[in-house]
Amino acid sequence: MIPSPVLAVTSGEPAGVGPELTLQLALDERLPGRVVAVGDPRLLSERAALLDLDVTLIELQPGEPVPEARSGVLPVWPVALRAPCRPGELAVANAGYVLETLDVAIEACLGGRADAMVTAPLHKGVILDAGHAGFRGHTEYLRDACGVDEVVMMLATDSALHAGEPDWRGSAALRVALATTHLPLRQVADAITEASLERILRIVNADLTRWFGLVTPRIAVCGLNPHAGEGGHLGHEEIEVIEPCLERLRQEGMALDGPLPADTLFTPRHLAGIDAVLAMYHDQGLPVLKYAGFGRAANITLGLPIVRTSVDHGTALDLAGRGIADTGSLRVATALAAEMANRGSAATTP
Repeated sequence: MIPSPVLAVTSGEPAGVGPELTLQLALDERLPGRVVAVGDPRLLSERAALLDLDVTLIELQPGEPVPEARSGVLPVWPVALRAPCRPGELAVANAGYVLETLDVAIEACLGGRADAMVTAPLHKGVILDAGHAGFRGHTEYLRDACGVDEVVMMLATDSALHAGEPDWRGSAALRVALATTHLPLRQVADAITEASLERILRIVNADLTRWFGLVTPRIAVCGLNPHAGEGGHLGHEEIEVIEPCLERLRQEGMALDGPLPADTLFTPRHLAGIDAVLAMYHDQGLPVLKYAGFGRAANITLGLPIVRTSVDHGTALDLAGRGIADTGSLRVATALAAEMANRGSAATTP
């Protein structure tokens, strides 16, 4: 019997909802893999007691195998807090702790001890305030730690406009990748070049094949301007940058639609048969995806040598320690991580 994938879950900002969401994963009888938390066992124990969560923590020693999942049991790779922590109260001293949890998970994935990593939310402001001036977020930190030049942020929801209970098996009905991420709008147009767009589309195409098993993924590409430039009347980026890039990649066999007006692309008729959408900037694509499936979506980093997924929300300091935070996004992220790990493993098996 092939063992289920090992999923390293970093518990995120200790004052936020990450620790309690990680604990609640252990109570789910349908976990798709062997979840191991990366965090402070004492913090997790205190949060479990506060919320009356019946979870048994098992601290694993270096090299000790992660056991198969059992409801109510949470293995932990221990990382010590730098300072005491209370729900909802940020402590700059714990910024190093948060980064260390990431380092442990990254090293485990690169070293073959974990098959994927799933990240609970962190608080960028605290990490910047602690003196890590170059920190921009999970995505860029993982890029640098893994030694790659380019990564792509993609969000996926398990079901777009799907009624009833979400399907936690990891299937994704709507995927939106971003050509640019956290940039002021004034900088977006200059950041989109033929070279950058080509790199991003190659990553999206390759990883949809590698991690999602799509032989020839069909990608719809948004225009940058309203009405995709209206034939040059509302901007020239589509004519001068986007269309030449898409045509060149189509000649190589990529299935690319566009550039398309974003205001009509995100409708059921235009999304039919589409495996992913590439939006030109953050707020062009993500509001639509989050409206369709907030709490049922996950953030995926493409272009890494490892699998990484995350939640679609922040630290929710106002909810921390109250037991009312929704576990939906973390469950979707965990399911997608397991699915991607299994796909990647199958693709490399002789």
